[in-house]
Order: sequence, then structure tokens, then C-alpha cells
Amino acid sequence: MTALQIVTEATTANDTAELVKILTKFTFRFIIDMISLLVLIGCVYFPSYKRSELFFTFAVFNIVIFLICFLLNKVELSMGAAFGLFAVFSMLRYRTEDISIKDMTYLFLVIAIGLMAAVTKIKDTSDVYEYLFLAIINALIIGVAFVFESSVLFKKEATQLINYENIDLIKKEKHEELIQDIRQRTGLNVHRVSIGKIDFLKDATQIKIYYYEDKA
Repeated sequence: MTALQIVTEATTANDTAELVKILTKFTFRFIIDMISLLVLIGCVYFPSYKRSELFFTFAVFNIVIFLICFLLNKVELSMGAAFGLFAVFSMLRYRTEDISIKDMTYLFLVIAIGLMAAVTKIKDTSDVYEYLFLAIINALIIGVAFVFESSVLFKKEATQLINYENIDLIKKEKHEELIQDIRQRTGLNVHRVSIGKIDFLKDATQIKIYYYEDKA
């Protein structure tokens, strides 16, 4: 065996070992990311908002962020290519009239979880400790979200937009009568309202009601 063959085989072996190491890290980090995502959305978000149509959006954003950040973190890319990827990603805009502030908050959380799963590093520690640290941080994020979504610290407030035809009660001096009338009609523990669009031709208005989800 010549010296060139020995060097070639050694180089191939080193490359194979490095590839296996990268794939192992990718697998464990991706598993932690997916478990965290499923627990956050399935156990915290869905029981509160029942919006299964956003599962796809949350999952895609999380996975894309994870893959891009892991790629930028593990593979040597030119500076131009890296800036190009960030430029493409920066053009993403999630625009819909139905998404609420809380939905946007959960979108931010799933992005943050994917980002941390891809790039979190601890110097002078083994991979196992990195995975453990990452799992603890994700559990902390999920735990905080669960506490604030529950009624442990304060009453949970919900909102609805209703069409209301008795516009005589929207006057400021009849505010309490308006609250009582809406409570009686809806059976909800309404504690405040905000007046929206008023249609004097139909004697109707849109009212956003705020109520507690516990018993009235």
C-alpha cells in the first residue's frame, strides 16, 4: 500500500466519522425540537384555542428555522450564500386577518425553540450535557407558557365580536345596562366591552365583549 493510498483512506475515514457525528447531533437535536413543539402546541396551545389549522404553520416555521440554522451552524458556507439565505428568510411575512397577538406569540415561541435546538452550544462539555441543557430550557419555556395560559395566576379572559341591535344602550350613561343585557343574552361573564362599527340604518353595532371563562 502506497503512502498516497494510506493518506486517502485516512482522510475518507475521518470524513465518514465527521459525517456520522453531524448526523447524530442532527438526529438528537431534531428529536428534542419535535418533542418540544408537539408538547407546546398539543398540550398548551390547542386546549386553550382549539385552532388545529395553525398546526401546519407552526410546524413548518419551526422545522424550516431548525434546518436553516443547523445548516449555517454546521456547514461551511460562503459569506454571500449566508447573507442570501437570511435575506430570503427576512422577506417572509405571515399576513392574515385571523391571526391574533397570542397566535403570533406562539409562532415566535416555535421559531425560538427551533433556533435554540439548532445552535445551542456549551463549551467544554459533552453532547449529552448539551442535549440535557436544551431539554431543560425547552421544558422551562413550555412550563412558563402553560402557567400563563392557565388560570393559576389570574382569571383567563376571552373575547368575542358580536352584532348588537339595541344601540340605545351603547350610550355612556347606560354602560351598566349594556353589560347586564349582554350578560343575560349570552350567559357569559362579560366585564367590559368596546364599541365598534355603528350602523344607524339597521340600528345595529358591532361590539367586542371581554369575559372570563369561568362561571359568571
